[in-house]
Amino acid sequence: MSASNQARSDRGANRGPSGGPFMMFLRGFIKHPVMVGSVIPSSKALIDKMLSKVDWDECRLFVEYGPGVGTFTEHILQRMAPDATLIAIDTNPDFTEYLNRKFRDSRLIAVTGSAADTRKIMAEAGFEEADYVLSGLPFSTLPPGIGPKIAAETHAALRKGGCFLVYQFSPKVRDFIAPHFKRIDRGMEWINVPPAQLFWAWKE
Repeated sequence: MSASNQARSDRGANRGPSGGPFMMFLRGFIKHPVMVGSVIPSSKALIDKMLSKVDWDECRLFVEYGPGVGTFTEHILQRMAPDATLIAIDTNPDFTEYLNRKFRDSRLIAVTGSAADTRKIMAEAGFEEADYVLSGLPFSTLPPGIGPKIAAETHAALRKGGCFLVYQFSPKVRDFIAPHFKRIDRGMEWINVPPAQLFWAWKE
């Protein structure tokens, strides 16, 4: 096989059976609409703003809820230290399998599971505390009781001084995280479809 044909073959393998990341994302939204916040992946402006408060030099474990096709995952891996770890948790096995195909990075652990079981998943990977947890899960449309459980589990999983980073399209998410986090910084990113509410909840 020629070099050019090999390159085309490799690109095709990375795209997988979905036909590319957007189609995979769209299929995930159709299959699990209450677990996917938007049919359109996050903008670069949203990603940069959401991750701007992360101290990457002090980050050894980053946890991501609902990574989907890895829109945030890619940027987290680019910023993380060589010896840091990213645990990406998604309830949709199509997404976790896609991430494992897309990213050949030993720092990434893609797990099919629930954010409500974060500490169990972390323990199985050899960690007791997380430095940062990122979530784009649509808290207001999750099944009853799941949102509060995830918020409580996240607080328990974070180290002191750690942060829960949340981006949502509804401000109602604050009602879920406020009972557990006293300090919550808030922002807005208009360059996104739809515009997103940003929250940084700190464990003090």
